[in-house]
Amino acid sequence: MFNIISYIFFLSITSYVTVDVGRRCYREGKAYLKYLLHDESLCLTINRLLLGSYYLVNLGYIAVSLAFWGKIGSMEEVVTVTAGRIGNIILILCVLHYLNLLTFYFLRKKLTLK
Repeated sequence: MFNIISYIFFLSITSYVTVDVGRRCYREGKAYLKYLLHDESLCLTINRLLLGSYYLVNLGYIAVSLAFWGKIGSMEEVVTVTAGRIGNIILILCVLHYLNLLTFYFLRKKLTLK
């Protein structure tokens, strides 16, 4: 029973965060990519690919992480386990986002040196 409660909280919060962050990064990332690449059609293509990859990676990780949950025996464990798992997802989102920004920054530097 406690596992089901934890799954519901985990899936609803992480799905919301994943979709919301994906939308925001997609919407605001257009300007960043235009600044870096100066090609509108290439920017939109890259932005769509990044969004699709982002959703696949995050929703895949969320699904896989459900498979490794142990038995939860109390409401206290529901809160601690769910909060820890949600924190891991958010940290992974943050790292992936900054890796993408750094990658495009260094690609831009490399392109401008030619």
